[in-house]
Order: sequence, then C-alpha cells, then structure tokens
Amino acid sequence: PEETVTSSFASFIHAVRPEHLSKTVCHRSKRMILDSIGVGLVGSTTPVFDIALQYCQLYSPVAVSSVYGKPGVKLSPTLAAFTNGVATHSMDFDDTWHPATHPSGAVLPALLAASQMLPPGTKPNGMDFLLAFNVGLEVQGRLMHFSTEAHDIPRRFHPPSVVGTMGSAAATAKLLSLSAAQCTHALGIAASLAGAPMANAATQAKPLHIGNATRLGFEAALLAARGMEASPLILDDIPGCSGFSVFYGVYQPKPLSTPSEHHEFLLEKQDIAFKRFPAHLGMHWVVDAALSVRNLFINYAGSFSPSLIRTIVLKIPVSKYINRPFPSSEHQARHSFQFNACAALLDGEVGLSSFAETSIHRQELRELLDKVVVEHPEDNVANFDKMYGEVALLLHSGDVLTGKCDTFYGHWRKPLSKESLLKKFRSNASHVLPQEKVETIITMVDNLETLSDSSQL
Repeated sequence: PEETVTSSFASFIHAVRPEHLSKTVCHRSKRMILDSIGVGLVGSTTPVFDIALQYCQLYSPVAVSSVYGKPGVKLSPTLAAFTNGVATHSMDFDDTWHPATHPSGAVLPALLAASQMLPPGTKPNGMDFLLAFNVGLEVQGRLMHFSTEAHDIPRRFHPPSVVGTMGSAAATAKLLSLSAAQCTHALGIAASLAGAPMANAATQAKPLHIGNATRLGFEAALLAARGMEASPLILDDIPGCSGFSVFYGVYQPKPLSTPSEHHEFLLEKQDIAFKRFPAHLGMHWVVDAALSVRNLFINYAGSFSPSLIRTIVLKIPVSKYINRPFPSSEHQARHSFQFNACAALLDGEVGLSSFAETSIHRQELRELLDKVVVEHPEDNVANFDKMYGEVALLLHSGDVLTGKCDTFYGHWRKPLSKESLLKKFRSNASHVLPQEKVETIITMVDNLETLSDSSQL
C-alpha cells in the first residue's frame, strides 16, 4: 500500500534504534530528563498536586508505579503518569521547546510508570528508555513543524495537550515494542484524547493538561497493544475530514523518513530552554530586562528607591493570557509580565518564594504594579525565537533608564551550563529527598545508557 504521513510516523517509531541517537541528542535529552525529574519533585509540594493525588487514590486498586516526592505511595501506571505530569507543570517550571510546547513533562512520567509496570525480565534498559524518550520528543517536534501557527505563542489549544499526548503515545508504544500497525492505531487513538483550551492558563487546571497528555498518550498505546484500532490516516491532511489537522488553522504534514544510518533528530538542531524560575517562559525575558535596569538604577541612585520612579514601561509582545496587570493568585502571577517585572525590580530576583501569597499581595509590589504601562512594538512578535523584553524606568527627575533582553540565560540560544542545571536540580529535588538520593539520581541519569533496568529511576 502507498505510504501515508501516518504510516511513515508509525514506521519510524517501530524501526528507530538506539544507534540512531547521536552523542548530542543523548546529552541534551539526559539534561531534559534530569531537569524534569527535579521539577516534578518540587512540584509534588504544591496544592494542585495534592488535589490530583487525592483524586487518583480513589481509583487506583493496582498500585505499582511511584509518585514524585511521596516515598511508599504508588498508583496504577496510568494514574501515576497523570499525577507526576501534574507535578511537573504545577509551577510552570518545566522545559520549553520551539515551536512552543513543554516536551518532557508529557513523555517522561509515562515512561517512568510504564517501566515499573512491566514484569521482571522484560524491563527496558536505560538505552531503551532514552530512545523511547527521544521518540516522544521527535514526534512532538515534527507535528509542530506542520503548522506555521505553532511557531507563535499559542492562542487556542495548549500545545502539550495536543502534541504532548501524541508524543506520549509514541514514546510508550516504542517502550512497549508495539508493531508498526499498533503504532499507527496508538497515534489515532491519542488524537481522540488530545486538546485543552488556553483559557485555563493561569489556573489550577493548566497542570492537568500535562497530566492528561502523558496519561492519555500512555492509555492510547495500551489500548492499541490490546487490539483497538483507529484511523490509519490521522496525521494526513484529508480534505473534508479533519484528523490531527483539527488543532491547527494551517496544516501541511510531511512524511517522517524511516531512520537511516545518519538520521538526524530535531533535538540535534534545536536545543531546549530550561527555566531558572517557576513561571511562563515569556516571563524570563522581562525578568532579565528588569534585573538589568535595576542595576542601572542602583548605580544611578545608590539603592533601589521606588519613590523615584514615575512610570514603568514594559515593551512586550501581544499575548493576552500573559498580560495580567494585577494578578491575584500564584498561577496568575506566573503568567503576568507585569508581576514578574515588578518582582524582579523590587527583590533583585525571582524564585520559588516570589509566588507565595504573602509575596504576591505586598503593598510595595502593588504600588509598583500601579506604575506599569504596557506597549506592544510591532517588531516584538509573540514567538519564543524572536521576541524580546524591555523595561524602561521613567523617573520623576526626567531621566529614563532602560534594560532590554532578547535572549535570556537558559534559552536554547544561551543554554544553562552544567553547573547551573545541577544547581537547579539539587535545589528542587532537595525539597523532598535527602542529599544522597539527590546525588544518586544525578549519577543514574548521567549514566543512563549503562543502566540495566530503567525502572530503578
């Protein structure tokens, strides 16, 4: 039969082998795995995680898969994937790719849970695990490149709820060694379980998008493994009958070639962005710009004195869901250009404590927010590869101080150093694990290729 886009993806998932992973891809994906575990561990301390865990414990009679930050607590595999996915995105602290999505959180929890689900003697080794993880990334990246719409900050669907569900299905299908036909059906089933609206950004429901993506993709692979069938053309552009194209206004799919000796994964060409603090990625531009102008202000006045400031001008791209003048909750604060710029100006940093209720409602912060004016320059587009953040302080004296950032530290053009990534992981993981276990995880992920049983993770 003639090859279709969908069948080409299924053939790739089935046929790709560990030797197709380059040293660069292995290095970058192991950094992603370590960061995602750390973000999930600190995310297990949040109220939204507690709600998700309590819910899952109502429906988990078969408890075999571990839960982030809860020694001794296990759930059924798919519910563990869901709960750990919620933890990963509970603080909006997880990695971001371009085109825009959160790739690791939608895949890693499913693979961790599936590794524990498989019986002794059939456990995947570390290289199998690493390959499956990269299959999940590759499928997400390829699908996003089918639409120019996906390159911009999203407006309709939250990307990981769409491509993340497909990536989880692909990764789990690979880990479970499904046939090419079963991989086709796993993708088709996953498409029927995908999608979440952007209106739930900045609420406790947004972390559910990642939880559902990793869980439902996992379930799609399990259903396909048991014989459930779905459309064999789910990724193809069929006039008059939408498949995956339903999620995008412009959709131009291309086949994914069967891996040859020199197959190049997208992660080889496009690195990942790691966040230094727990907020929407767009916030990192305005925070770095604010910290820059704060230093100028201190050199100018000797200290940071808000009373000298008449107006704070933010020059940011147009993106309605992260333009929040007066956030009233931690989730709104994580999605507010204004809040993050003012918190950075006031405190000289943004971190975990910045989003505590007591920090959000400080009078001195509110007074700074009252001074903010937002501008949207035409050249500042809502695209994580092209946008910039600019913060200008208009002083009562008539002087103007300006800070600008077009590439923050942690962006794929300016990656975190090994030392910075390890510092972030240790800080996050130490909230729930003793130091020796934190170091054990670092060593295990660093040597993932030699791990005989990936369920040890």
